[in-house]
Amino acid sequence: MHNIDTVFFDLDGTLSDPKPGITGSIQYALEKLNIAAPSQDELTWCIGPPLRASFVALLGGEEHADRGVDLYRERFGTVGLFENTLYDGIVPVLEALHGSGRTLYVATSKPHVFADRIIDHFGLRPYFTRVFGSELDGTRADKSELLRYALDETATDPARAIMIGDRKHDVIGAANNGMAAIGAVYGYGGRAELVEAGAKHLVMSPEEITELID
Repeated sequence: MHNIDTVFFDLDGTLSDPKPGITGSIQYALEKLNIAAPSQDELTWCIGPPLRASFVALLGGEEHADRGVDLYRERFGTVGLFENTLYDGIVPVLEALHGSGRTLYVATSKPHVFADRIIDHFGLRPYFTRVFGSELDGTRADKSELLRYALDETATDPARAIMIGDRKHDVIGAANNGMAAIGAVYGYGGRAELVEAGAKHLVMSPEEITELID
């Protein structure tokens, strides 16, 4: 992939493991709605996709989804976003790609007001030119829409860009915008989901990213 000069990274499940914060905040919201909450392990499917859609699925409909999101953010915005750890090996990958002269961006369905705080919390700001995320009202939560916006904002040639993410939404969003994609199997989507979505390149660990983008 010698022609790649711009790299978009998903956040949850790709740069960091947010399981305790996300699943704990979902449990909090469900309990506030007087609904029995699944275990954290049973909620890992919610890591990555747009949050409101996950609440629609969890609640069996639209009726209380917005309230669920509000309650989730009540906890996530103060506690949950810091219940999060960087994946081993991801910082050297960022150092290598940034040091090679490539431009790096974050592209996450998470609201950018939270994503920015997480990037700063982990000291990753020097590696990224900009963090792209959704708005609190759900605007650009869809990864295809988000990447189109990011490509337009940065005047990036999609033929020279790549998206790295762990869920099908990342792979599909990249394809819909004429970009290549790398599926992060070490995250939460898994090999089968990524391959079914059309991922032609897979990595089992962050270190393998630099082997593909050399």
